[in-house]
Amino acid sequence: MGRQLGRALGLLLVAGAVAAASCCVADGRRALYRSCNLSQVPPVPSTTEILLLSFNYIRAITRASFPLLERLQLLELGTQQTPFSVDREAFRNLPNLRTLDLGNSRVDFLHPDAFQGLPHLQELRLFACGLSDVVLTDGYFRNLGALSRLDLSKNQIGSLELHASFRELGSLRSVDFSLNRIPAACEQGLRPLQGKALSLLNLAANGLYSRAPVDWGRCGNPFRNVVLETLDVSNNGWTADVTGNVTRAIGGSQISSLVLAHHIMGQGFGFRNIRDPDRSTFAGLAGSSVLRLDLSHGFVFSLNARLFEVLGDLKLLDLAHNKINRIAGEAFHGLGSVQVLNLSHNLLGELYDSDFSGLAEVAYIDLQHNHIGIIQDQTFRFLGALRTLDLRDNALKTVSFVPSIDTIFLGNNKLETVSHMDLTASFLELSDNRLEDLGDLYSLLRVPALQVLILNRNRLSACRGGHGPTGSVGPERLFLGSNMLQLAWETGRCWDVFRGLPRLRVLHLNHNYLAALPPGLLRDLTALRGLDLSANRLSTLSRGDLPAALEVLDVSRNQLLSLDPGLLAPLRAVDLTHNKFICGCELRPLVRWLNRTNVTVFGSRADVCCAYPSSLAGTPLSSVSMEGCDDEEALRTLTFSLFIFSTVGVTLFLLAVLVAAKLRGLCFLCYKAARRLLPAGPAEDGAPDAYQYDAYLCFSGRDFEWVQRALLRHLDAQYSSRNRLNLCFEERDFVPGREHIANIQDAVWSSRKVVCLVSRHFLRDGWCLEAFAAARSRCASHLDGALVLVVVGSLSQYQLRRHPAIGGFVRQRRYLRWPEDLQDVGWFLDTLSRHILQEQRGARGDGGIPLRTVAAVA
Repeated sequence: MGRQLGRALGLLLVAGAVAAASCCVADGRRALYRSCNLSQVPPVPSTTEILLLSFNYIRAITRASFPLLERLQLLELGTQQTPFSVDREAFRNLPNLRTLDLGNSRVDFLHPDAFQGLPHLQELRLFACGLSDVVLTDGYFRNLGALSRLDLSKNQIGSLELHASFRELGSLRSVDFSLNRIPAACEQGLRPLQGKALSLLNLAANGLYSRAPVDWGRCGNPFRNVVLETLDVSNNGWTADVTGNVTRAIGGSQISSLVLAHHIMGQGFGFRNIRDPDRSTFAGLAGSSVLRLDLSHGFVFSLNARLFEVLGDLKLLDLAHNKINRIAGEAFHGLGSVQVLNLSHNLLGELYDSDFSGLAEVAYIDLQHNHIGIIQDQTFRFLGALRTLDLRDNALKTVSFVPSIDTIFLGNNKLETVSHMDLTASFLELSDNRLEDLGDLYSLLRVPALQVLILNRNRLSACRGGHGPTGSVGPERLFLGSNMLQLAWETGRCWDVFRGLPRLRVLHLNHNYLAALPPGLLRDLTALRGLDLSANRLSTLSRGDLPAALEVLDVSRNQLLSLDPGLLAPLRAVDLTHNKFICGCELRPLVRWLNRTNVTVFGSRADVCCAYPSSLAGTPLSSVSMEGCDDEEALRTLTFSLFIFSTVGVTLFLLAVLVAAKLRGLCFLCYKAARRLLPAGPAEDGAPDAYQYDAYLCFSGRDFEWVQRALLRHLDAQYSSRNRLNLCFEERDFVPGREHIANIQDAVWSSRKVVCLVSRHFLRDGWCLEAFAAARSRCASHLDGALVLVVVGSLSQYQLRRHPAIGGFVRQRRYLRWPEDLQDVGWFLDTLSRHILQEQRGARGDGGIPLRTVAAVA
């Protein structure tokens, strides 16, 4: 059957290839005229081997429809858009025809001799043609000695009475009567098949034996002396009672594969009107040597004891898609030869130690898509031949029952840890569970015989406790996709998880939110050939990230802005699609590599494109022009040099400003010291004896202590021989007993300069204000700048201008402020001394001495 289906599929693929290549043409070997609105067969070359005429409007096929086409092997006339008729010997001019397809068309008339003259016909397709019982009873298939496959499915056949000519069909191997209206198949009607060996007899979906009671004594065994490789009686609405009657009737017939799928045996879940099958249901098959039994897609709720005990030769038992919730003791008794057991898509919730007793040779058990949450420890321990166990899509939270099995599927369960599992498997699938700790991965990598480990779609995100290198040869393929490894590795732990894995050839780390690979993560993977890093958040890859022997790399759907082509040169294949490349001159090496490389680049080149700048967004890298990048490189070098010089200059300037601001007192002392080392200049012109005093210091008596400490000790020659000024102030130089106003007048007119130290006390001292008025009078009469105003303390300009005597002066003249920062005092005193000794005259508009305002330095 498999070979015949493969051959038919091959022919269909050939036809499909022709359809894809051309339409309504003939090339000498193949003639394709599908959907060409033809009403008759077109002329074709005599060398044609394949002629396809479906989906047309051909109404009649006669002997004159075809010229002699001795090479034609496939003729497709099915799916005509109008009813058509087939006349006598309509295909006689096609002596070497192998396959004739009239299916899915309404055949109004089919002559009993329509297929005469086809000695080499092997396959005849008459499905869905509206044919009645006559096609079986009137000898339509006479003289078709080479016919091996006859498809009469989806017709209107109401009884199974075969014409005697069926005995002549010595090559017949497959007959399909499915989806007809056959109520029963009895020995008399199928007698022409006796002595034949069929690979397939399909009686599915006919309502067979289920519409009316059957007299089994009269009906007999329909398959007597017929050897059947596959008998398909599925979807006939059989209950356990009907099934028992049929199996007893056909007892002794040799049937290798019995298909009873889509039945209604069993009480289902919550119903008891139809019973589950029991040991009597299949008792009639004791001598039939059944090797494969398909009971899938039914309502069996309970597998009763010794249900299959007579099927000692059975190799495959399919119970999938039932409602099985209970396995009775010794349910599989007698099935010592079964190798494959399929219990998937049922309602099993628990498995017990005795459930699979009797399956001594079972190698594969499929239990996926159940509700299994509990499995006793010894359930599989004594199944010595078991090699594959499929427990996917269940509700397991712990695994302590796993024996020495080569292949284990545990995906889509509720496992939170597997560190305690004692495994010897070579293939282990644990995807879609709830594993979080990388400690489980360390444990699994130590399984000695493990070759393939699948941990996709778990929750691996933590690294708890200390873990050393695996110390095992490890698997060859490791799948860790769709986890959260970034959260584990960003803590700086578990970076050695891949050490000690010399066999690992394929590693999948896709969909793990990786922003960067930990240093040295893949260093020890000397055998790694394939690496999947797709769908992460990688923005860069460095040379130390990839193993030297790597051949295939997938970095698609990341956030790579650029990539060193030196990383890609040793590879055989790479996927760079859907990244965020910045298409500037920095990307020129990669663009050049893509246009010249012999490395296989997966995906469309249009998906290897620019993301930035916006003007190039979506442009394939292979189309990006890099002209002018040499000039830009030179300009970049010049720009960098200018940047360095500018940076150094700005740094030095800021350093000088900082030193001047923070260490200006020290700088002034250094300046004074250097000045003393220089030769003295020419003496200043002037008459040294013109004035008795260099300056008259006018200040409030309440400020005497501060003036003495801050000014007199540093300026007055009588306080220190180092001072150079002869100052006059009230406490020392005014003549006692003389009128105070006269002393003030003498001091103002006998001093080169009058320095008024304006403080809050000064503004409230009448004698100070009198002296200030005398000094202003002198300035006005001599047009000189003899008056120097020094503001002391926190007096604002508003407070100065508000005072009648001082306000007029400060609005027209410049004045000095005593510095707040102590490091500026030395410089201020030096400046004040030079202004006192300097003899200047100026216009009235200049206000006398052009003094610079000394601002307070914070």
